[in-house]
Amino acid sequence: MSTDSSQTAVIAIIDDDPFVRQAIDDLLRSLGYRTATFASAEDFLQSSCIRETTCLISDVQMPGLSGVDLQRVLVAEGNRTPMIFITAYFDERIRQNVMEAGALGYLSKPFDEDCLIALLESSFCDLVTERTVEVRSADAAKM
Repeated sequence: MSTDSSQTAVIAIIDDDPFVRQAIDDLLRSLGYRTATFASAEDFLQSSCIRETTCLISDVQMPGLSGVDLQRVLVAEGNRTPMIFITAYFDERIRQNVMEAGALGYLSKPFDEDCLIALLESSFCDLVTERTVEVRSADAAKM
């Protein structure tokens, strides 16, 4: 795992391919994001980073738990961390299933980095909006 404490938001990158993991990590760090990288879904689930993660980028097909399995585990635990899936083996059925389960995106490798950045920005906009609504709801309940 590698981390950078330049921001409070953590983007977890999970991919069994070290070159893909490093390329995404380098891109996101160059944009000022704080990242944590993992070689497997199991490594991520066992980490202390799970609570800090505000967005998750995961490969679909990995040894052990797949990215789809990881999404199922997180959803079952009530974890609504936005997820972006990346895959070298596009499958429309899988894309449809993960999107219906709440994924932000499903990108085929190699993907356009601008698409990934746009998805990340939308996830942070949604997070800010959600937190603003929660604060306003809490303030209204006090009245």
